[in-house]
Amino acid sequence: MLNTLTLNDFVRLADFKWLKGLQSAKSNARNSGLFKVIDFPAGTGNTREFNEIDLEEYSSKKDEGNQAEQARVQQGYTKIMTLSRFGKDISVTWEMRRRNKYDDVLNRITNLAKMQMNRQDLDLSHRISFGTATSYTDKDGESIDISVGDTLALFSTAHTLKGSSSTFRNRLANNPQLSRGALEGIEKQAIENTMNQFGEKMTTDYSLLWTTDDPNTKNTARELIQSTAKIDAPNEGVINVYQATYRHVTLPRVATDSNGAVDNTKAKYWGIASEENSSAYLAVEQDATLNAPAMGSNAEDVSTEDWTFTGRISYGLVIVSANWIQFSSGDGQS
Repeated sequence: MLNTLTLNDFVRLADFKWLKGLQSAKSNARNSGLFKVIDFPAGTGNTREFNEIDLEEYSSKKDEGNQAEQARVQQGYTKIMTLSRFGKDISVTWEMRRRNKYDDVLNRITNLAKMQMNRQDLDLSHRISFGTATSYTDKDGESIDISVGDTLALFSTAHTLKGSSSTFRNRLANNPQLSRGALEGIEKQAIENTMNQFGEKMTTDYSLLWTTDDPNTKNTARELIQSTAKIDAPNEGVINVYQATYRHVTLPRVATDSNGAVDNTKAKYWGIASEENSSAYLAVEQDATLNAPAMGSNAEDVSTEDWTFTGRISYGLVIVSANWIQFSSGDGQS
């Protein structure tokens, strides 16, 4: 019963419920494979530079008695990542405790855990949501630079290279909805447009097929990857070529506006990505954390008698290049 618990007893209960809430938070974007998650150690400032360095793809002939040629090294583009910290506070009033509002109190604690991870998932997803632009205004009204190293939007038709005059595209022409033909089209685009800084073709394993949570788009992806035939069916023995090629990941917060509200104009977004070669980084300084009040601390308000619980999280996001991800907006617009 809440009205019989001491502060210390209540904090232990809150810690347990907070962990339960944290475990139930769905970090779809973080766990998708699109982003590489790294630690950001304390005492190392609030920024970090991420860059590309390419070697040429092929060796050269070495004649007898001659030295081998030195491999060319090309510095690619760089991006600076800056940390941001987010938080929410929840107060448990004297009345809630005294009148045993158990469900209300525990819902506040579990929701506090989810808020931090939900914000991170929203920010990660919006790198895709607004990937046709170089910036967007986030939930807090701040302008966020989401350009990649060549100063263009993540999804562009003319990405540039440092060591070549060649350009490449990663936005599919005419932006078709996901289908068998569209998937083959984006695969062909990936084959012809995945290159290093010298303009040389790179062989890259595109292992992820990502979509929004739009039912038609999501189910089409599942059909393409998972469809099979019965052993006595007309197509018995036919191998699904996509079954071992892609892992389907759903990103439910991509089709949202900057406030996290539904944005149907993004509902058909989809694409493929290379988990291995991704240059999208999530640097975590502080994972979702609960700070509980203690007797005599400022978190136990003398005037209001509220017990204040705080949730905090700190991280930074950056995408260096675009040569690992392919995109279609699915709206049929050229």
